[in-house]
Amino acid sequence: MDAHEPLGRRSFVVGAGTALLAGGAVTGAEAAVVDGPLPDFHPALKDALTFPLAWGSSPIRDFRAWRRAARATVEEHLLVERQDRVPFAPEYAGRDRAHDCTRELVTVSLTRYERVRGALLTPHGDGPFPAVLLLHDHGARFDIGKEKLVRPWYDDTRLASAQAWADKYFSGRFVGDELARRGYVVLCLDALGWGDRGPLAYEQQQALASNFYHLGSSLAGLMAREDQRAAAFLAGLDRVDARRIAALGFSMGAYRAWQTAALSDHVAATASVCWMTGLKEMMVPGNNTLRGQSAYYMLHPGLARHLDIPDVASIAAPRPTLFFNGGLDTLFPAQGVQVAYDKLRAVWRSLHAEERIRTKTWPELGHVFVREMQDEVFSWLDDVL
Repeated sequence: MDAHEPLGRRSFVVGAGTALLAGGAVTGAEAAVVDGPLPDFHPALKDALTFPLAWGSSPIRDFRAWRRAARATVEEHLLVERQDRVPFAPEYAGRDRAHDCTRELVTVSLTRYERVRGALLTPHGDGPFPAVLLLHDHGARFDIGKEKLVRPWYDDTRLASAQAWADKYFSGRFVGDELARRGYVVLCLDALGWGDRGPLAYEQQQALASNFYHLGSSLAGLMAREDQRAAAFLAGLDRVDARRIAALGFSMGAYRAWQTAALSDHVAATASVCWMTGLKEMMVPGNNTLRGQSAYYMLHPGLARHLDIPDVASIAAPRPTLFFNGGLDTLFPAQGVQVAYDKLRAVWRSLHAEERIRTKTWPELGHVFVREMQDEVFSWLDDVL
């Protein structure tokens, strides 16, 4: 689910009526089909979700024991086995010495299935440096992935698209380049379907997810495993201070950031911009999570029987964590954001660490990560790492 996904697309059911096929206005039962489809028993299924493993509801009272149990539950529902024994075998290319940093392309094996290429930026000077695992968004824009956050010095044909993306969502900045200028090693890799691993056509997402499920695996699980391994690769670089690694992302990248922090002890701090909500509050008619397509990158089958979305993010407690959201972000209803923020703050508070979590809604902003938000995140990272 991502704010850039075309909202006008429809999920069709044979016999649903000509209004559906035309993509026009519908009411009643037809609207339920368009937005889901939502069967008559949909409310009962939502009511049945009690998230019994959530911290505070679970019978496990020791937080460290709870974290182990909750993480193990998430791991099980990824449907993609751990890849710890796969050598990264990095290969470097495209080295370029810029004014503030050295830029390289790095190709690594995050899993045993495929080699993945990313951008690696290293500040000038003596390390080891703090580092940021930078995670790109979805955006229904697949020709660029890592290029959404790091200026593509290696490919002029992608620069125009990348700059347009930065202009639209990031106040014209390349977030990765700005972080490197401020003294951070930055790693940003393509997720499956984007950049060098694409471009995926929009309509292919659902078929891709279906293929994973038929194989007893999961598209969302693969992305989670790759991000978990990317954090481990970054921590193993000599240039990086392994105690000072943050995960940062916008939109789907924000989801990836807090999910990686939940799954990896290599992440010391997390900043997530425009992706946090309660599951039930998000699953309402009109929300993209009910439409398929991009939602499959963030759907772990069966996990909601155990944990709500903020419960998963809470596995990272009490490490420093930041969540920003735009008050005009139509993708995340305000009620769901507040439910999630309340749950998150309660977990950190129970650990006497409420000062380590920051939640903020920007009432005048939508689904963006503009300069003012970035500057607050950068200052926060300087303070906590």
